[in-house]
Amino acid sequence: MDAAEFRRRGKEMVDYVADYLENIEKRPVYPDLEPGYLRSLIPNEAPLEPESYEDIIKDVERVIMPGVTHWHSPYFFAYFPAASSYPAMVADMLCGAIGCIGFSWAASPACTELETVMLDWLGKMLQLPECFIAGTHGRGGGVIQGTASEATLMSLLAARCKAVRRVQAINAKKSESEILSKLVAYTSDQAHSSVERAALIGAVMMRKVPTDNHYAVRKEMLKKMVEEDKAAGLIPFYFCATLGTTPSCENMWMHIDAAYAGSAFVCPEFRPLLNGVEFADSFNFNPHKWLLVNFDCSAMWVKERADIIGHWQIPLGRRFRSLKMWFVFRMYGLKGLQAHIRKQVALAKEFESLVRADKRFEICAEVVLGLVCFRLKGSNELNQELLKRITKSREIHLVPCQLSGRFVLRFAICARSTESHHIQQAWQHITQLTFDALVYAGSVSSVCKTCLGVNSVFRVVELRLNYFAKNVLRTL
Repeated sequence: MDAAEFRRRGKEMVDYVADYLENIEKRPVYPDLEPGYLRSLIPNEAPLEPESYEDIIKDVERVIMPGVTHWHSPYFFAYFPAASSYPAMVADMLCGAIGCIGFSWAASPACTELETVMLDWLGKMLQLPECFIAGTHGRGGGVIQGTASEATLMSLLAARCKAVRRVQAINAKKSESEILSKLVAYTSDQAHSSVERAALIGAVMMRKVPTDNHYAVRKEMLKKMVEEDKAAGLIPFYFCATLGTTPSCENMWMHIDAAYAGSAFVCPEFRPLLNGVEFADSFNFNPHKWLLVNFDCSAMWVKERADIIGHWQIPLGRRFRSLKMWFVFRMYGLKGLQAHIRKQVALAKEFESLVRADKRFEICAEVVLGLVCFRLKGSNELNQELLKRITKSREIHLVPCQLSGRFVLRFAICARSTESHHIQQAWQHITQLTFDALVYAGSVSSVCKTCLGVNSVFRVVELRLNYFAKNVLRTL
């Protein structure tokens, strides 16, 4: 492919991507395939001779698209948002074209310096304390990681080194291995598995702090555990905090992981959720989740650059990822980013109101941002059956979680293109499948009079007859 063909094919690809995104809701949001589907569709070895671009593009639809879970469909409500915007896509093209490996300032000055400035821009949008901003009198600054998991690991490694130095400054005879064997870190029992994995990689103990009825860590409980460990001769050194946590002991590195929620703090009405960040040693969230910057872009700030030098990131090389931030911030502006967040929070509130209006369902956690945790009143098995039917239908996509031993459905507002009518259609689909799940579980009889109303009883009778025809007569 020479420059002339690249111009032509590049324009064709832009058209393909635009068509894909404009028509994405016409595709089943979740693939109907078995593991291993792809291997039989392509050769076992790479081609010896070049193949045509036309054949490759045909295979995108034949081989790739049938196996894609469409994260940017307005009917995708699973996991968390995967940010996407046209400015970020265009910037990613430029990043690939420049192709620098920015492992140092000399390797590409613009790559290094724009990243520093973009993290300052974003930090100021979040109203972070000046100590986290590089372009001030503070000693902190920001860096782009690939994921929040990487940021957690980097902060833990920096905290580990700082703890070893601190102990050896008091007692030079203590070896590093002896100190490492006594280090203990803490996190919430609701924390992501990546926090525990960071401790495994960092070769330190990790204790999980029990949470309250709101799934939050109470400082009294953390303080009690820390004091117990100190009395046992251990060295508490690190706490991966949830939002709103305040420090309860000295000489511990506090890292705040706001992977999903952090984007909302560009809105003044949500910024109070970040109060207490001034006590943290490091802070991280993912613009690639909710701030319209395509994956990968995880923003991390530290209060003291000196503490993390040598631990800025896992790989040596780095892409020119700050270009995506630069394009998005300039083409949306702060007001555009705020409007995006507020719209999606409003959509979550709309779904919450639909759930609360149906007495068969319950809300399982406070709806603060763009995530609604809900379930059918009843057994875990009943909710598992409902989710099974939702997944099998492939019209919308949800995933579950466990809260206090209960099987809960998560409804996250994800796609940039999601509108109110998608929420209404999703809820209508969920309620239709709820009838089926209740019939299957034999639960309708006990709830129809109190919850469903007279008209719905006829629907239940119809579903019972359909179930009998499909599942009983077939066996006769």
